[in-house]
Amino acid sequence: MLSKVLWNSLLVTPAVLGAALVSAIAPASAQVQSEPSVATLDQVMQYSNEGRSSGSLAQVTSVTEFSDVSPGDWAYEALAYLANSEAQGGLDCLEGYPDGTYRGGRAMTRFEFAAGLASCLDAVVGRLESLDPEALARIEALQREFAAELAVLRGRVDALEAAVEELQANQFSTTTRLSGTAIFAFSDAFGDSVFEDANNTVFQSRVRLAFNTSFTGQDRLLTRLQAGNFRDFVNVPGIFITPATEESNTRFFDEYGDFSFDSGGDFAVTVDRLEYRFPIGIGQLYLGAQGQRISDIVPTISSFDSGEQGALSSFNRNPIYDLGKNEQRIGFGLTFDLSDDLQFGLGYLTGRGNDPSDRAGLFDGGYTAFGQLTFTPGTLKLGLTYTNVYSSHPVASGIFSPSVYNSYGISFELGLTDAIFIGGWGMYTDTRTFAGPLAFRGDGEAWSYALTLGFRDLGAQGSLLGVIAGVLPYQGSFGNSTLGNVSPFNTGGSFHAEVFYRFNVSDNISLTPGVIFVSNVADAGDDLLIPVLRTSFRF
Repeated sequence: MLSKVLWNSLLVTPAVLGAALVSAIAPASAQVQSEPSVATLDQVMQYSNEGRSSGSLAQVTSVTEFSDVSPGDWAYEALAYLANSEAQGGLDCLEGYPDGTYRGGRAMTRFEFAAGLASCLDAVVGRLESLDPEALARIEALQREFAAELAVLRGRVDALEAAVEELQANQFSTTTRLSGTAIFAFSDAFGDSVFEDANNTVFQSRVRLAFNTSFTGQDRLLTRLQAGNFRDFVNVPGIFITPATEESNTRFFDEYGDFSFDSGGDFAVTVDRLEYRFPIGIGQLYLGAQGQRISDIVPTISSFDSGEQGALSSFNRNPIYDLGKNEQRIGFGLTFDLSDDLQFGLGYLTGRGNDPSDRAGLFDGGYTAFGQLTFTPGTLKLGLTYTNVYSSHPVASGIFSPSVYNSYGISFELGLTDAIFIGGWGMYTDTRTFAGPLAFRGDGEAWSYALTLGFRDLGAQGSLLGVIAGVLPYQGSFGNSTLGNVSPFNTGGSFHAEVFYRFNVSDNISLTPGVIFVSNVADAGDDLLIPVLRTSFRF
């Protein structure tokens, strides 16, 4: 009797195994490659993690209880035989998920396999003596039907295990993911002779390698290397919101028409960004050791804000995020998710936090302190931002010319449809400048505002057409109580317009032609036109 039970169990096991597993692998009609391969570590992890959080299994008594199984499925009869109760002519041993699904089209975990196998073995062994010849014949037919699939499955598992072993043996880190971007940009400057005669067509480029490391699964250490050969156009001045002197000039913007993907340098490799973030209660703590910016901690409320995929110029977002750019490099920030639609962020950054000398360090030199409330109800994104910047410039040995900026900004973006969105921003800055440690120079104010319009998937899937129009940061007024009134460097006559269209050549390559126009550059009456062709590579 024991030998008969054992023999019948061995006879039935392959059939049960095949019926439980076959819907988790490719259909019988699928072509199986003789040498399966694993393209990336992500694919391996997908198979190993599949189903771990999907919930416990639940017993069913009829195949009709599965919401995702229909009579037209190629394995429907096999599933019906295993799932249906004994009264319906089945084995009553198939389990599904609590939500009423079988999920036959995805991979299964070993836990799920063990649960299904144990359930069916219990059902079969308990009924071996009562099975009629017709039922035994059907089990034998199932065994023959699924024998090929079981052999294929065994080969796929062996190949997958070999691929995993090879990846584990050759990966440089089990905690770090490497990604990279490269940019090729052709551009030129046209307009009045001050620009056109002084500039030629250039081919410039930048490359970044980012190492994203996680030690707990919830934290992230970002180490980013950068190299490039961008140089500014000739005779294109910077934008200042205090009077510029040879010794002391506070740039509000790098340049008129400054590229959002600029790099500087002659391909000198630098650590462009070094940041560690980790959860703390309902928030995230950011520790920036190099290259930290306000926009790395709080969102800029702009779908154009991407040097590789977004707008061409730095005017793609509210300039308040770039105020005190020289005082943003090292520091810390916190963000708190107060609800699904409300976030509060704040931070403190300094440009010389690593310098122990006088008027430097974390708290004795220039700094940028900021706070932002971000609302994201529905298709609306709204940001209310405040920044306080203290910038101190040396004019002689031991003598500094400090400036204080208090800025208030509002930024919004609204999705009109899935493909069309509008946005914009406004910024007001109050300034106070000193000629020396005791000599008050004067108060001033600065303004900037713009509107944006975007069209996604226009003409091609994944494309983006963007339009930006607005007034660049300008000095509204500047008074002086000791030296008399002085003329600000930029008094508000400069208008910025930009149009670009990004389309994907492949999943990893995109082209972005566009043009940047700036009128009345530096209040000199000269207009500037910069055509650009950007190619972005992601890897």
